[in-house]
Amino acid sequence: MRRLTIFVPLLAACATTARQSDAPLSIPPAVVTAPDPAPRAWGPAGDGLAAADTLPQLDIRPTPEPEAVARIVREGTTNSHAAADLQYLTDVIGPRLTGTPAMRRANDWTAERFRAYGMDSVWLEPWPFGRAWERGPMTLTLVAPHRRQLVGYSWAWAPGTNGPVTGDVVYVDAKTEADFTRRFAGTLAGKWVMTSPPQPVPNPDGPPLTAADSARVRAAIRELYAPPTDSTELAFRQRRLSLIAREPIAGLLRDGAKEFGLVTMSGSPESIYPMPFLVVSHEDYAQFHRVLALGERVALQADVRNTFSSQPVTAYNTVAEIRGSTNPDEIVLLGAHLDSWDIATGATDNATGSIAVLEAARILKASGVRPRRTIRFALFSGEEQGLYGSERYAAAHAGELPKYQAVLVLDNGTGRITGMSLQGRAELHDAWTSLLQPVSALGPFLVQARNKGGTDHLPFLPYGVPAFNFDQLSRGYDHTHHSQVDTFDHAVTEDVAQAATVMAATAYQLANLPVLLPRGQRRAN
Repeated sequence: MRRLTIFVPLLAACATTARQSDAPLSIPPAVVTAPDPAPRAWGPAGDGLAAADTLPQLDIRPTPEPEAVARIVREGTTNSHAAADLQYLTDVIGPRLTGTPAMRRANDWTAERFRAYGMDSVWLEPWPFGRAWERGPMTLTLVAPHRRQLVGYSWAWAPGTNGPVTGDVVYVDAKTEADFTRRFAGTLAGKWVMTSPPQPVPNPDGPPLTAADSARVRAAIRELYAPPTDSTELAFRQRRLSLIAREPIAGLLRDGAKEFGLVTMSGSPESIYPMPFLVVSHEDYAQFHRVLALGERVALQADVRNTFSSQPVTAYNTVAEIRGSTNPDEIVLLGAHLDSWDIATGATDNATGSIAVLEAARILKASGVRPRRTIRFALFSGEEQGLYGSERYAAAHAGELPKYQAVLVLDNGTGRITGMSLQGRAELHDAWTSLLQPVSALGPFLVQARNKGGTDHLPFLPYGVPAFNFDQLSRGYDHTHHSQVDTFDHAVTEDVAQAATVMAATAYQLANLPVLLPRGQRRAN
């Protein structure tokens, strides 16, 4: 899942539509705005209402089919294939960086699994991705103020060093172009450049944070990433990297922005860097900053070997469906992104979501239910670079989107489903409460109106399609997200099985609703 939501224009040589920031971020995995002021919760132990809701509700309720839903729940909870498929996808198929042969292998494997589980149709949908990038070997050594080996990673879509490169580290803390010109212009040749102070990362082994401590950390992070209010500083911030690029620097350094040596990885073919760009642990980055503040020398040696494709490549979405019995041209879409970052095996981001979609397909077929509308399953690629695969899918299927009942996406880690955020569609609160009621034994669930960003439901919203991203337990997602420990060991397979079952049951009921859900505001041309 993408969670980089603060955009800083990159080098002039890069695409103007770049979607990545030049500052390390640590933001909650789902960008959440406009919370429901009165969310309502229900589950097996309650009557369903946590607060009164004064907004008029649409009278949309599924036709009770207790036997069919019971078969779905029984199949999902007693015969789950989620753990075995998740292990194979992560341990054997492995990392799935879009544009690489490994990603195509994942497309082919998931297509084969959909066929094995009896889908009526299975296919791969190609789309143009851009230049592919693959990570090569890297060594990183601290040379001064003392010598030791470091762990670091190249930012994706950044070049290598073309052999070992040694240089001093410098912190470019200029606020204006005039300040940069006076203090740094002409002095950065051969230097490793830091452009941000360390991100506040509290010591997890220190005293427990008080409410005041937490508030200070949040305030510091907000201040660190807030756009400048001074127009001169804002103009410099927008030009900073292009000014730095004029200097023959060794490369850029970035804070890993997590504790325990974990890092946050990202990058995009729309933001190809002309110089090496290294992510180091927060602990090392903070040390560099402290030592430089003492006036002491910090120097690094790096040997980084990355490769780019010579030409643009084709990426693929894996798509399958169970054909509807009476309204096959109307579609409920279950989606997740299959691609991952490549410094681990992409377990919680987002093999767990992809396997939940695959398992939901298996559950529906194995339980013998036959939906009236088509239920389609899409495993998107290119999500980590900017929701590219789902954007391409939505554009390619624009003509049929008016007949999409809903798009349901899972992409918030390995945790069990805890409810639904309605993307501001508060009038659907009672409808979603009704959809989740038959699987209340798998809850409790919370239905709320809040908006969520950063996942593959977003490209469908401008077309008016009711599109949603399930809420989930975090299960340590802040640690595994985009990091080198996003592996099968951190997956909670029973939660994935629960999520698949909830997705299957809600998709089936949506497929059998007597009406299409009302369209949202259409914004696409």
